[in-house]
Amino acid sequence: MPTAVGLFSRAPLRWVFTAIVVIVLLVVPLVFDEYTNQNLARIGVFAVAVLGLNVVMGYTGQVSLGQIFFVGAGAYVTGYGATHGWNIVLVFVASVVIPGVMGLVVALAAARLGGLAIAMVTIALPIVGVPLAKRLSDYTGGSQGISSAFSNAPAWTGLYNDQWQLYLVIVIGGAVFLLTRNLVRGKYGRAFAIVKSNEAVAASMGISPYRYKVLAFTVASLIGGVSGFLYMAVIQFTSPETMTFGHSITLLASMVIGGAASIVGSLLGGAYYVLVPQWTNHIDPNMTELLQGALLLLTLFVLPGGVATLPRVIARKLRPKNRSTGGAGRQETPSARPAPGREAVEETPSVGGIPTERQEQA
Repeated sequence: MPTAVGLFSRAPLRWVFTAIVVIVLLVVPLVFDEYTNQNLARIGVFAVAVLGLNVVMGYTGQVSLGQIFFVGAGAYVTGYGATHGWNIVLVFVASVVIPGVMGLVVALAAARLGGLAIAMVTIALPIVGVPLAKRLSDYTGGSQGISSAFSNAPAWTGLYNDQWQLYLVIVIGGAVFLLTRNLVRGKYGRAFAIVKSNEAVAASMGISPYRYKVLAFTVASLIGGVSGFLYMAVIQFTSPETMTFGHSITLLASMVIGGAASIVGSLLGGAYYVLVPQWTNHIDPNMTELLQGALLLLTLFVLPGGVATLPRVIARKLRPKNRSTGGAGRQETPSARPAPGREAVEETPSVGGIPTERQEQA
């Protein structure tokens, strides 16, 4: 039970840290240039996408290679609603609910499967999504895609478009991160962890693996829809290229490099998704895939838990080790020595097959 001193010493620090983070987030869009704000906004968009993937893979341990499909679906719903004059609140709700329903339908069928079977089902999502988006040209714009500038800054704000869009990402994305953090740290998060560890044990404890896998897939698709909405708010254009399988693999690599089952790792994964391709293209456009693959392998070898575990690894390395000095530096107290003849009693489990008195008491 925490002491009063502990409560009063930790709570103010937590509030001070929260206040600093809020102030920084409010100031950042105002101090950076347009290019930096756009990059930060894109990092936020894909950090939300990685967060959704983390819910189903990192926290629940289920293979999902189709998260980018729900991001693309959310973007298409947003673009269609915005170009047809829907209320912006209705557009946001539809861009979240429709991918969520799609994810629920897929999960109801796929969650009973396991291992490679789930992987194959989720792989089919982006593979099917690309030609489907091209065929439904009345809604998606076909191969040409769809654009919408619904997220330009209102005149009354006095902000530039890049500043307003970054604020949208901070507010909506921040809310999603807080809700997901509460989810994975509560009873549902504990159930996810048990299902991830051992489904048989989870079932024996009254936790339905099927139910929680369906829940994880549905939550991930809802978060993917939010990412799709923010994608259209920031990039203002989407096409079938958005849902290609290559982007799905990059999203998976972003989660692994940032850190699976980590809120901070999702943010780092978003930064990887946006910044690393820019850096590798700057080094050599012809070696982009090679450099990204090398970075992924290096991270897996050096930091298997992702970049988010780096502070923990450093702290473990710096922590002084209690080196054993053999028997020279260790003293035994009289109470620690067994009484004469006691060793034989304790080492003998039974006498003639009859349990000893100690065993009967146990």
